[in-house]
Amino acid sequence: MTIRLYDTNARQIRDFTPLTAGCVSIYLCGATVQAAPHIGHIRSGLNFDIMRRWFEYRGYDVTFVRNVTDIDDKIIAKSADQGRPWWAIGYENERAFNDGYTALGCLPPTYEPRATGHVPEMIEMMRGLIERGHAYEADGNVYFDVRSFPDYLQLSNQELDNLRQPEGEGETGKRDQRDFALWKAVKPGEPSWETPWGRGRPGWHLECSAMAHKYLGAAFDIHGGGLDLIFPHHENEIAQAKAFGDDFAQYWVHNAWVTMSGEKMSKSLGNSVLVSEMVKHWRPIVLRYYLGTPHYRSMIEYSEESLREAESAFARIEGFVQRVVELAGGAVEPSAEVPPAFAEAMDDDLGVPQALAVVHTTVRQGNSALAADDKEAAVARLATRDRGQPLGPALDTQVLAAPV
Repeated sequence: MTIRLYDTNARQIRDFTPLTAGCVSIYLCGATVQAAPHIGHIRSGLNFDIMRRWFEYRGYDVTFVRNVTDIDDKIIAKSADQGRPWWAIGYENERAFNDGYTALGCLPPTYEPRATGHVPEMIEMMRGLIERGHAYEADGNVYFDVRSFPDYLQLSNQELDNLRQPEGEGETGKRDQRDFALWKAVKPGEPSWETPWGRGRPGWHLECSAMAHKYLGAAFDIHGGGLDLIFPHHENEIAQAKAFGDDFAQYWVHNAWVTMSGEKMSKSLGNSVLVSEMVKHWRPIVLRYYLGTPHYRSMIEYSEESLREAESAFARIEGFVQRVVELAGGAVEPSAEVPPAFAEAMDDDLGVPQALAVVHTTVRQGNSALAADDKEAAVARLATRDRGQPLGPALDTQVLAAPV
């Protein structure tokens, strides 16, 4: 048994070899809590929940860290617009994200650190980067010197001479406009923390490098997130962490987006579908099936028709299970093993579509047995289900491990 994953950095599928035998360490970039989540946000958490559960099914001890970015430019801007404390906006939306994860059956992370709770770790990392010549202070800001790190842009496969680094307001004193902020000097009315370089607040990228180091150490197995995070966020994380002396992530895994009319689902485009609204109209298990069935590297084009198709597909599984359980008087003993074809699909870069094809084949065979009044064959189809594991041939209402 070898699990294989597509590594964005290697640009190919690689055999997964953990740093520590029998253990898997995963860091997932989680929510920036400036607004309530839409289904595009939750897809990332769901895809990595499936990954985590499959590793656990395969016998690994998984440490899963998913952070919360509870301070950034958008949260501060909303605080000013609404006349509410930045932390009140953050807490409110953090709860909304957790409600969404829970509704769709995602297991809670092993650790869920907030950025604002890790300023001392960020200061330690900045001090180390400055001492090593990779960062510098200017006007109360601390910047990373991108030219000091020769492997910069390796993940996103860009050329430094062609780079246009996104600029932040008030980022003065840069030696090179492509340098990025580790720490932002305080502005009037903004939240701030004391550092050796003056009061200010974290840069977006620094927080994840510091938290991954604290909870997973200098090296860990898998770093995950959406495709949109490859640059600048993940590229800058790598530069910070490796320049500090960490080996950092051994595999980089990125999920694709949920799109509407071909564009990434985004609040700024006005095309988002809030999870809190979706669960009023669709069963959470159907939403999980809808978001979890496509391969994690495939785009999902949102449509009501696609949701209805997911609802019908799950209903076929659920209906078969209910009929067989009633026929057997509730006494169906599950197997602890998944069929080989299912396991082969999941081991191959989490091939959920192929794995679910095994489930639907089982359902069709079981329904044929029911139509032929072959009770034993129908019960045998159901008895191949897996004990409570998500996306296994668990032909019951927990096939995707979500509440009904």
